[in-house]
Amino acid sequence: MDTTQLLEAARSGDTRAIGRTLTNIENRTVDGRTALADLFRSGGCGWTTGITGTPGAGKSTLTSALLPHVLADADKVAIVAVDPSSPFSGGAILGDRVRMAEHAGDDRVFIRSVANRGSLGGISDTTPAIVAALDGLGFGEVIIET
Repeated sequence: MDTTQLLEAARSGDTRAIGRTLTNIENRTVDGRTALADLFRSGGCGWTTGITGTPGAGKSTLTSALLPHVLADADKVAIVAVDPSSPFSGGAILGDRVRMAEHAGDDRVFIRSVANRGSLGGISDTTPAIVAALDGLGFGEVIIET
């Protein structure tokens, strides 16, 4: 599937295509840069909310509690859960995604776990690009949870 086909599928709501697009952006591939440039032009309409705090502070619980209220105003919501990188794979540990499993079946909610890849400050250096891409894909709200 080329970048154009992948973006068409992602724009139609295909979660696998959205995931592949975000992976390309995270990995800074040529396809990822092309997709981001295209999505950046069609974005700029959504809101971004950041939720941060110490481990165990209740960030995932707060995010889950906010979702029904956010969905009342937004057709689609994306959650970017930034987790520490696994020392074995380098990928996200996925703890936040597990805690938000109750929303996984809702077609209006897209949850993406992102590894911080050793970046300081709670987010990975590709998080702004991921948020821009999700905005370009029509998510009315993007919640970043660190």
